[in-house]
Amino acid sequence: MFEDLLVQNDFFTTYLSSPTSLLIAAFTSIISVANPLAAMPVFISLTERSSDLERVVIAKKSSFYMFSILLIFLLLGTYIMSFFGISLSGIRIAGGLIILRAAYAMLNPDHSERKISEEAQEAAKDKEDISFSPMAMPMLSGPGSIAVVIGLASQAEGFIDLIIMSGAIVLVALISYGVLRVAPFSAKYIGPTGMNAITRMMGFIAMAIGVQFILNGIGKFFGV
Repeated sequence: MFEDLLVQNDFFTTYLSSPTSLLIAAFTSIISVANPLAAMPVFISLTERSSDLERVVIAKKSSFYMFSILLIFLLLGTYIMSFFGISLSGIRIAGGLIILRAAYAMLNPDHSERKISEEAQEAAKDKEDISFSPMAMPMLSGPGSIAVVIGLASQAEGFIDLIIMSGAIVLVALISYGVLRVAPFSAKYIGPTGMNAITRMMGFIAMAIGVQFILNGIGKFFGV
């Protein structure tokens, strides 16, 4: 069945035929780009002087802010783009390009741009609250994640689809909280090599999603 879906011209439109499949597709798309595992080193570094209780609070707030940001763009993103006269085809193509850029960085974690610079990371250590910036944005809900959400919203065919996509965002936020919660304990077991391997795997999935978004946008524009 999965092979049949892959050969369809519109991968995400095919997914819309089943609520469960749509949930899986939306969840996979968002978490592969958000990649909460990549936020673990930054979280550990910025909370090295925090107590366990403070880390729990920061992880909860970061995940909640991430959920709020992505939900806002899911519900309002396409309307904001439409206000500026951007068509759904343009949204999908632009979103696909942003995702491709993020995916390329994930495929080359040793030499690519960082989600947050070392200077910004050092400056964040002096902040009283790092949960919104830089943890929620840009670490967990950066341009790539937002582009995925807007792209998914442009594929929705009704309110039920948006509810299902919102459920996918909830799942991603919960997993992000879990990853941050166990970050101090799991980072030493995963190690840099394991982190790079996971990031590259997520990057490949994200790149496939970005390409499909672009193809969907081009197909929509030409009526294919």
